Amino acid sequence: MKTWHRPLLLCAGLMSALTLACGVGLVVDERSLLGESVWLKPLKFGFAFALYAATLAWLLSKLAKGRRLGRWVGTIFAVGASVEVAAITVQAARGTFSHFNADQNDPVTLALVPILTYGVMIVLIAQLVIAVTVLIQRTSDAALTRAIRAGLGLATAGMLIPLYWMVTELHPRTVTDAAGRNVPMYQGHGIGDPDGTGIPLTNWSATGGDFRVPHFFALHGIQALLVVAALLAVLGARHAWLRDERVRARLVGSAALGYTGLVAIVTWQAGRGQSLIHPDAATLAAFAAVALVTGCATAWTILAARARRPAVR
Repeated sequence: MKTWHRPLLLCAGLMSALTLACGVGLVVDERSLLGESVWLKPLKFGFAFALYAATLAWLLSKLAKGRRLGRWVGTIFAVGASVEVAAITVQAARGTFSHFNADQNDPVTLALVPILTYGVMIVLIAQLVIAVTVLIQRTSDAALTRAIRAGLGLATAGMLIPLYWMVTELHPRTVTDAAGRNVPMYQGHGIGDPDGTGIPLTNWSATGGDFRVPHFFALHGIQALLVVAALLAVLGARHAWLRDERVRARLVGSAALGYTGLVAIVTWQAGRGQSLIHPDAATLAAFAAVALVTGCATAWTILAARARRPAVR
C-alpha cells in the first residue's frame, strides 16, 4: 500500500472513521429526518466513499501513462469528496437536510449549498478524467483491465444518474426537520413518492421509485467486477482452462454485461416510479432476459475454453 495514492488513502481512512462514528450516532441519537436517523445519510456516504476512494488509490498506483495527471486528479477527487461529505455531516449534526434544501433563512444552509452543488461537479469531473486516463492504457492482464474499464464506466454512469434526475425533475414541497422546523425542498430522491423510505438497511423507498438504487449499484460495480477478476485468477491455479487470460477476460466481460443490464433495469424501474422490492411483470421479464443472456455468454465461454484445455499451459 506504500505505492497507493496517499490523499485518496487518507480520504478512505477519514470516511471509514466517519462511518463508525455515524454508526454510534444511529444508536445514541434518536433524531430523525423523514423517518430515518439523521446519521444514516452521512454513514452511507462515508461507507461508499471509503470503498471507492480506496479502490481509486490502488488503481492510480497501476497507471503506466499519465501518472502525474492521475496523482493530481486523484487529489482533487479526495478533497472534493471529503468536503462534500463534511457538508452532509454538518447538516446531519444540525438535524436538517443537506441536498435539495431550499431554506433561504438559514445562513448555514446558504453557506453549504454551493459546496454541495459544486462539490458534486468537481468529483464528477475528476472521475471522468480518471476514467479517460485509465481507458487509454492497459493496467494489468486482460481480465483485470476489462474489470477496471467496465467498472469505471459503471461508476461514472452511477454519478451521472442522480445528477440527471436532479436537473430534469422538480418537486417543490415543505417538510419538517429533526427540530420541527418547516424546510422548503425543491427536489427529492424518489419518483412517485419523493421522500419514500422503508427498505431495511438502505432505507430506499418501498412505495415508489428511488434513484439511489441505480446510483448505488452502478457506483460499486467496479468493486464487484474486481472481485470477479480476483476469483477467476485464484481459480486459475486449480483449473488449467482458466489460466488463459483471454478466457478470464471473456468471463469478466460476461459479468460486466450482466451487471450493466442490472443497472439499466433498476434505473428503468426507478424511472417508472416502481420500488426495487415490488417489481412488476415487465421488470421481472427484463431481469430474466439479462440473466439468460449473461448465463448463455458465460456457459459458451466455459465450454469453449474447456474444449481447448489440452492446448492451455
